[in-house]
Amino acid sequence: MSKIVAIVGRPNVGKSTLFNRLTGNHRAAIIHDSSGVTRDRHYGVGEWQTREFVLIDTGGYVTGSNDFFETAIRKQVETAIQESDLLLFMVDVDAGITDEDVAFAKFLRKSSKPVVVVANKTDNHARISQAAEFYKLGFDDIFSVSSINGSGTGDMLDKVIENLGVEEVVEKDDELPKFTIVGRPNVGKSTFLNTLLGEERSIVSNIAGTTRDAIHTKYDKFGKEFLLIDTAGIRKKGKVDDDVEFYSVMRAIKAIEESDVVFLIIDAKDGLEAQDVNIFQLAQNRRKGIVILVNKWDLVEKDTNTHKVFTEKIHEKIAPFKDVPIMFISALEKTRIFKALEVGMEVFENRKKRVPTAKLNEYILPIIENYPPPSVKGKLVRIKYVTQLPVNTPAFAFFCNLDQYFKESYRRFLENKIRDGFGFTGVPIQIFFRKK
Repeated sequence: MSKIVAIVGRPNVGKSTLFNRLTGNHRAAIIHDSSGVTRDRHYGVGEWQTREFVLIDTGGYVTGSNDFFETAIRKQVETAIQESDLLLFMVDVDAGITDEDVAFAKFLRKSSKPVVVVANKTDNHARISQAAEFYKLGFDDIFSVSSINGSGTGDMLDKVIENLGVEEVVEKDDELPKFTIVGRPNVGKSTFLNTLLGEERSIVSNIAGTTRDAIHTKYDKFGKEFLLIDTAGIRKKGKVDDDVEFYSVMRAIKAIEESDVVFLIIDAKDGLEAQDVNIFQLAQNRRKGIVILVNKWDLVEKDTNTHKVFTEKIHEKIAPFKDVPIMFISALEKTRIFKALEVGMEVFENRKKRVPTAKLNEYILPIIENYPPPSVKGKLVRIKYVTQLPVNTPAFAFFCNLDQYFKESYRRFLENKIRDGFGFTGVPIQIFFRKK
């Protein structure tokens, strides 16, 4: 198991900038001049001299505050410290030693974890000499770095590797499936994640926009292993009224791009709204597997038709792609949570499914013979055979004599027949017509 290194410190000292540089992804964590931007623990992998370690970016630690978010951030930082094998205590040379630095240093000494002090913003010789004052904090290892341009990080990483004694990188044959949790703000995404993991992995509140970064968490329970990605709530463009939230939305969209299956969580009290449909179509256009989770179902008054009517309304709004699992859950009450994971794994397998050409033609050609494509301008359109294309998502090529004359209605007819015969529930299917 990889060793864990946490970047900690008071707000706005450059922790996220260093995290982005060390993980090699310069847009992984949000960087902003205002304090409190990083709220949840954000994970990545650092590598140095053929050795790797897990890196955690944390929020700014503020002592003695009763503010909800600052209190929640403190809890997240304390959890990160407990999880870690080594701590990178980041300070700001421009500001010098502050009362917050002194208080936090005292707290870190109580943790008994190895601490490396990282004096940031030392991008010239004068500032490097100023970094010596941080020895007053009581730690032996102090390194002068500039997280913006990377100077000094090599020596710092040499010390990290020396302290950790981590193993050399082992190449992995297979990547874990990636399941992304998306939806509008305050529909229960982080509660869903925390319930699955049995811990408070993401900060939960009734304030929309609490989650800002896309949070990656490995799930390894009950014989299942994959990555769960919690994202910020996606709002309409007109409602994204500050730049930090805009960056959050970008990361949520990027998380969808990288995922295999998207769990679209909607609020049972609101139903499927326009922005939910936008998120659905974003995942569909990227050809991701999709599972719709109707959360807070325990709060809805029900009769014998409630479930059916709700499902029909969703199908109307997501048509024509309606072959999508719809599950009614309560993340708070833990109702059908783990069943949702099972369905997500089924969709993941559907996305990888391959149908042999012989079997595909044996099934589909008799259907086409009985229901041939309509003639166009007096010309008969004939399909000769079909094959599944060698791509990462389900795509089928129908070879025919007149590829330009197929209408969208017949394309949907063929897609539905393929679904009837071979499944592919929850996965967009591409249909191509090629001249033979």
